[in-house]
Amino acid sequence: MLAIIGTVPDENFPLLSGKVYRKRDNLYLEEWEISIQRGTTALIASSIEVLEFLNKPLPYAYLVGDTGEGYGSRRLYKFLVEDLRKKTFNTITFHYLMPDADWCNKILLSLEELSLRPLLIADAGFMYAAKMSGNAPFFDLFTPDPGELAFLADEKAPHPFYTRGFLLQDESNVEELIKRAYEHENASKYLLVKGKEDYVAKENKILEIISEPTVEALEPIGGTGDAITGIASALIDCGYQIEKSCIIASKVLRIAGKLSNPDPSTQIGEIIKFIPQALKEMLSKNFLL
Repeated sequence: MLAIIGTVPDENFPLLSGKVYRKRDNLYLEEWEISIQRGTTALIASSIEVLEFLNKPLPYAYLVGDTGEGYGSRRLYKFLVEDLRKKTFNTITFHYLMPDADWCNKILLSLEELSLRPLLIADAGFMYAAKMSGNAPFFDLFTPDPGELAFLADEKAPHPFYTRGFLLQDESNVEELIKRAYEHENASKYLLVKGKEDYVAKENKILEIISEPTVEALEPIGGTGDAITGIASALIDCGYQIEKSCIIASKVLRIAGKLSNPDPSTQIGEIIKFIPQALKEMLSKNFLL
């Protein structure tokens, strides 16, 4: 089973955990109805589309409200240290959480106590926490955009705020940033770098660059990167190899974007609805086999 851990931008949202499902434009967890927006909810909704398409169990979610102050994230960190010891997940995806190196260490220590280590995926804040705590190589997949990759590539930056300017200015040179991240052991086993072109890398080697189909209107739409991470997480949990999962995720999101005929006002939820159709297209080309 896939577990997804993250936050929603509402300080009044409680700490919840359990199976999550989608109905129309909302997610449902326990008695709560949650609108699908950019961020962790887009990641969850995308994973659900893939899991339902492949007739697999729906994801288990850990969510808490946090608008950037970190209070909710700290509550969730504390809860996870104890609760993850009691659960069995094949794959865990960590998403928007306030970066905290100490809590990252505590969570990874809890996971090391398990008899079966889950595959570990990190994006957004927890990817930062993994790098800040020196635990990046412990993870199986990071899914940064070029700006986040610049922080991973900066061996001297203790926090994203302090990423050196020459690296941020070099975001267009993704291959060099990937090389630096691996050289300084600030990258996971695999990287999926999300952007105008998506890069899949492993141990300093570029495995694939995906640029087609090109949908220019997708660029300004918030949540597309979250959706790719959700698709990849679900595929990995279904048993697809990490490299193939990343390539499929990139292509599926691009196809879904093209099918949705987006404009700059399009919301990510409208694109997510086309994921099953995009998966059917991939299946027709035997790419899912």
